[in-house]
Amino acid sequence: MVDGLGAPLAAPLFDRVALIGIGLIGSSLARVIRRKKLARVLVAGDASATVRAKVTELGLADTVAETAAQAVADADLVILCVPVGAMAAVAQEIAPHLKPGAIVSDVGSVKSAVLAALTKHLPPHVAIIPAHPVAGTEESGPAAGFATLFVNRWCILTPPDGADAKAVKRLAEFWAAAGANIEIMTPQHHDLVLSITSHLPHLIAYNIVGTAADLEAITQSEVIKFSAGGFRDFTRIAASDPTMWRDVFLNNKEAVLETLGRFTEDLTALQRMIRNGDGEGLFNLFTRTRAIRRGIIEEGQEIAAPDFGRHRDDEA
Repeated sequence: MVDGLGAPLAAPLFDRVALIGIGLIGSSLARVIRRKKLARVLVAGDASATVRAKVTELGLADTVAETAAQAVADADLVILCVPVGAMAAVAQEIAPHLKPGAIVSDVGSVKSAVLAALTKHLPPHVAIIPAHPVAGTEESGPAAGFATLFVNRWCILTPPDGADAKAVKRLAEFWAAAGANIEIMTPQHHDLVLSITSHLPHLIAYNIVGTAADLEAITQSEVIKFSAGGFRDFTRIAASDPTMWRDVFLNNKEAVLETLGRFTEDLTALQRMIRNGDGEGLFNLFTRTRAIRRGIIEEGQEIAAPDFGRHRDDEA
C-alpha cells in the first residue's frame, strides 16, 4: 500500500523526541515517528495511567514515562499534545527539566494563548515554536491514531518574533517528513483563519445537534432514523472531543466572537431572502458557496466521494 510517507529517513531528524499527551494527534505522531524513524528514541508521557498502559500495549514508544517531567528529560524536541487549557500547567511541570536548546512545540488549534502560556512558564534557553497540524477525526485516544493522518494536510507553524530560524527549519522538516504541507504565519492571523475554517463550523455543529435534541415535536429516535447527509456530517463534527473544544472556544474567544458576529449578520440576510421569496439571491449565494467546496477538493484537502463515515486506509 502506498501511504504517501515514503521510505524512512537515512538518519533521524532528532535524537530524542518526547510526546506529552497521547490522544489522536499524539498517537498518530508516535506512529509516523516510528515508521519514518524520525527520532532515535521516542518517549511518550500522559497523565492517565490507563492511556499509558494502552500506549505500552500498542508499542507506540520506546519509553512510556509516568510524568511529563520525566518524559522531557534530555529531549531535543518536545511536542505538547494536550488540550489548550492544560498547556500552562504542563509547561510549569516540564520547565525545570528541559535541556538547553530543546525545541518545544504543540499541536493545539489556538496559537496566541498557547504562545503566551509557554512563553510565561518556559525557560529562555529553549526554542518555543507553536504548531498546528490541521488534521483530525472525531475519534480520540491512543488507539484512534494512524500514521497517515498528516499526509497532504497543512501544518501551520507560528513562531514568535525573534524565533531561532534554525529551530523553525528543523521543526518544519519534521512535519514535512510526517507528510504535512508547511505554512508559517503569526499566531494572531492563525487564530482568525481557524476561527472561520474550523472553530465556527464546530460551534454550529454542536448547536444544530443540540437544537435537534431539544425539539419537543421530534423524538430522538426520529432524529437518528431520518438523518439526511447534512445532519450526519454535523453529528460527525459534534462528536469531537468535548474537552479540547471547550478549551478552544475559551482560548480563542476574541476571534471566534468576531467571526460569529459576521456569521450572524449573514444568517440574518439569508433569513430575509427566504422570507421575501428572493430566489435569485438564494441561487447566487448557493452558487458562490458551491465554488468554495470545489476549491477545497481541487486543493486535495477533501475528496468528492459521499462517504459520510470517513474511512482510513492505514493500520490501527
